[in-house]
Amino acid sequence: MKKFRPRSRKVRILATLGPSSNSAEMIRKLYLAGADAFRINMSHGSHEDHAERIAIIRGLEKEFGRPTTILADLQGPKLRVGTFATGIAVLKNGAKFILDRNEEPGDETRVNLPHPEIYRALVPDTRLLLDDGKLVLRVKAVDADRIEAIVEVGGTLSNRKGVNVPDVVVPMAAMTEKDRRDLSFAVQQHCDWIALSFVQRPEDLAEARKLMGGYGALMAKIEKPAAVQRLDELLELADAVMVARGDLGVELPPYAVPPLQKQIVESARRLGKPVVVATQMLESMIKAPTPTRAEVSDVATAIYDGADAVMLSAESAAGDWPEESVAMMNAIAHSAENDPGYFRRLHFTETKPDATTSDALAEAANSITQTVTARAIICFTSSGNSIRRVARERPSAPIMALTPRLDTARKLGLFWGVHAIRTKDIGSFEEMIAKARRMALRHEMGKAGDKVIVLAGVPFGTPGSTNVIHVATIRGDELKDRED
Repeated sequence: MKKFRPRSRKVRILATLGPSSNSAEMIRKLYLAGADAFRINMSHGSHEDHAERIAIIRGLEKEFGRPTTILADLQGPKLRVGTFATGIAVLKNGAKFILDRNEEPGDETRVNLPHPEIYRALVPDTRLLLDDGKLVLRVKAVDADRIEAIVEVGGTLSNRKGVNVPDVVVPMAAMTEKDRRDLSFAVQQHCDWIALSFVQRPEDLAEARKLMGGYGALMAKIEKPAAVQRLDELLELADAVMVARGDLGVELPPYAVPPLQKQIVESARRLGKPVVVATQMLESMIKAPTPTRAEVSDVATAIYDGADAVMLSAESAAGDWPEESVAMMNAIAHSAENDPGYFRRLHFTETKPDATTSDALAEAANSITQTVTARAIICFTSSGNSIRRVARERPSAPIMALTPRLDTARKLGLFWGVHAIRTKDIGSFEEMIAKARRMALRHEMGKAGDKVIVLAGVPFGTPGSTNVIHVATIRGDELKDRED
């Protein structure tokens, strides 16, 4: 087993796998370049393809002895128009255009729209956005089988392009039959996170949670205006959120997305829920070996705002420079976090603790770290909840999570500043302090004379019982004749 040093940066990098990163060699390169977690996009590829990639990631985990996180991203209910007799149609500004239930190929005057839920939801004067918002229709009349609209922004429309309905909540579940099959596969493969697409209501999370059967953690992708309007409710029910700026930027004006991104990141941080910022972060690196200055600034802004993770999509999945994209994101993160003003900006968001012992100790750990200049905060955890509270405080010292549960260690790979280690459970206070010192030395989070903050719950092994905080000093000889 190779020794893997903890990442020195706080923000985590989530890399999407795809045609450009299918091989074991490339996935390993992404891992070494800085990828902390891998996204499996269930919209593309077969279960057999995904299983091969998951096996490669788990192989890296064994090679380096570091729990590695896998996120399975469900496709969700993608709305699409039907086909055209010639494959495409040109819609002209001001022209009338019909969407109907007729399955025959369309033309410049009409096309099939096989989604009855849309007909039920629309009212006159609402908009329909086609092909990622490139074309805009304004509804004039609607019944159960026909939508009459005027083309406000025309262009070329081809077969099966996507449809967005930004002005109303479409009464359809966030999960399709394909999503249910994909979720079942992800659970069987022990994926650590499940991302649910096109969430609109808290009820959308309930079915996914039930099908997960208690395994893994649930991430809500915020990409619909309706989700933004009910953000607080979604945050309460989800384990994490993703700012999915692709569809969010289609259904809203582009200038509305940056303040919403900040709002979502801030709200998630206050609740201590991990938040991922995603989509088009280094978009030009799909084809170019370097990003634009604006893209670099975009990534840095998310890091300064305190996002737990930043995500690469097509850059690492289908681009020409997957390894370089991860390395660039890693370099941007190091640059931002080494800025002397980084922690001051990071704490513009106030994260008030709840009136619980665990929250009080997490806040105290952050304060003590600054007072005694502790090298690390070491937290013994079973479920990971105590780590969530500590990470919410965004302490200057790295956070080491020690857990006997591999699933917990893997899940923590998307938490800001956390280095998770699977280790044997402890049975006494003395054993707790001794193990904390050893692990700090073994994983280069301290040396002789350094102080570390230790958090745990008594009785040991009881989830949610964090009630002990201790400042320990490393002697330097703790690893002598020890293997654990």
